[in-house]
Amino acid sequence: MTIAAVYPDPALFGHDPWWLVLGKALAVFVFLVLTPLLTILAERKVMAWMQMRVGPNRVGPRGMLQSLADGIKLALKEGIVPKGVDKPIYIIAPIIAAVPAFMAFAVIPFGPAVSIFGHYTPLQLTDLPVAVLYVLAATSIGVYGIVLAGWASGSTYPLLGGLRSTAQVISYEIAMALSFAAVFLDAGTMSTSGIVASQEHTWYIFLLLPSFLIYVTSMVGETNRAPFDLPEAEGELVGGFHTEYSSLSFAMFMLAEYVNMVTVSALATTLFLGGWHAPFPLSLWDGANSGWWPVLWFTLKVWGFLFVFVWLRATLPRLRYDQFMGLGWKILIPISLVWVMIVATVRAFRNDGYDARTITLVVAGLVVALVVVALLWKRLRPGRVHAPEKPVEPRDRAELSPETLEPFDPMAGGYPVPPMPGQTLPAFRRTPVSVTGAHSTGSTQENSDD
Repeated sequence: MTIAAVYPDPALFGHDPWWLVLGKALAVFVFLVLTPLLTILAERKVMAWMQMRVGPNRVGPRGMLQSLADGIKLALKEGIVPKGVDKPIYIIAPIIAAVPAFMAFAVIPFGPAVSIFGHYTPLQLTDLPVAVLYVLAATSIGVYGIVLAGWASGSTYPLLGGLRSTAQVISYEIAMALSFAAVFLDAGTMSTSGIVASQEHTWYIFLLLPSFLIYVTSMVGETNRAPFDLPEAEGELVGGFHTEYSSLSFAMFMLAEYVNMVTVSALATTLFLGGWHAPFPLSLWDGANSGWWPVLWFTLKVWGFLFVFVWLRATLPRLRYDQFMGLGWKILIPISLVWVMIVATVRAFRNDGYDARTITLVVAGLVVALVVVALLWKRLRPGRVHAPEKPVEPRDRAELSPETLEPFDPMAGGYPVPPMPGQTLPAFRRTPVSVTGAHSTGSTQENSDD
């Protein structure tokens, strides 16, 4: 098998017959619809296993049809449009959130060029000279659906969720784009098929380790998933931007979230895990990277990233908003800028004939990756809680006089609160209530309940 037979020629794109283009588009659509259904079921099963719970086990054998039942339930529920919403924008917002998630997958390569019913075609819908930038632009449009949903709902909590999502996407797309820049510099192309071809011998997860770590962190924030699911913080925002949505509109937001998870996982596979290339030692087999086998390797890599999403949700608590924004602006973006400068310097030396690319990028990448991990640990670890100098034991409280205990006002904040250890409630006296009888002559009778 020659290189030309394995890697698709850019000239092959745009010359497929209409029925083949339609078949590819339908295959991508079916893949993006079925994968979220399986992901939701797998997420609930894996989280139940990690947290020693049962998980769904009623609908179908071992709960296998639970996702299908949930989808049918959402489709049959009544779609309620609250009063006070901006109805046209309220209706179109879920569509704006879902459609770009599907569009981004158009340039993702599933495999090499193969023969389908006698037509030689790559296993990719299309490719562009700036394909990765197209994916970044398409996924960025999806946030408009979230923002418009929060604004059009006419409610405070959805609006806050939409604003949080705006700040979140802007912050983390900068770091994500900088991680792309390092890949562009080393590969010398922005085409997704070209980037996959440049990883034939060494994957970029080894050469560009800091870019991989930054991208993985950014993609979790980009998809609003735990521990970065602040736009949907149930305890703070009652569900976030989609609080006022129900039925199929709500289902479209959930579909957009899971399709975005598949898209960013496929992009991570394409940019850093060799795309559809077989992993070692399967790559030693001559036929591993030809025919339809690469589709299997690509799908397994994507599911590996989806498992990471589930793993993070099952184990990590949600970050505070200041921690989350500080992580993006104070750690990921500065480190990304430094790393891009290092990769650009190595590329400049390669252009001048000094080829020490592999050892330089691996060593520098390990150093930068250790710096990133150290900064993350320092910023995200919980602070120490200092014990009081002289704790008051419960048995000694009876011996303390009321003057020794800390004064406490239960109504200081406007709401009654119970006392903390070491505090005591002040003496309480009822206030006399003035009662005027219906047949009184104007005199006021004061009743006291003392």
